[in-house]
Amino acid sequence: MFLEVMAAVSRWAVPVVITLILAYGFWKGVRVYETFIEGAQEGFWIAVKIIPYMVAIFVALGIFRQSGAMDLMISALAPILGLAGIPPEVLPLAIIRPLSGGGALGVTSELIRTYGPDSFIGRLASTIQGSTETTFFILTFYFGSVGIRRSRHALAVGLLADVSGFLAAVLAVNAVFGGG
Repeated sequence: MFLEVMAAVSRWAVPVVITLILAYGFWKGVRVYETFIEGAQEGFWIAVKIIPYMVAIFVALGIFRQSGAMDLMISALAPILGLAGIPPEVLPLAIIRPLSGGGALGVTSELIRTYGPDSFIGRLASTIQGSTETTFFILTFYFGSVGIRRSRHALAVGLLADVSGFLAAVLAVNAVFGGG
């Protein structure tokens, strides 16, 4: 019974919220349709403005992977990671996650397919995926959409947050599920 109620709430939550927003707009005298069209047009032009930034990120990521630089970095760091209790298999995820959400999802899927969802590596990959962010994508999207060229400390703080999320994921999965 509870699950049926939750399924009904889930099914109707978004349509009800949208209806409430539209009703509130009409009540306040907002020209809802025209405002929606203006917002959609503005969103389109923002998307057009960030395309060059997105292409640059995807090209750089492709070059990094295809050149073998990622494999070289992983093999160089594997002994250090082993001492810290971090399986080197998750390092590609830690490297790709700040660059590309889709790429990180692909790496996570491959790790889960290879090692299983209930394995240490599968759990760690899932936790890393949820504990870190696509820093370069976010900086590109938000800063590029409003024309900010100099991000000052945003990149350093974002990458520090990613490293912190990665290490916290390793500690949490080790604490809850034990080492691999």
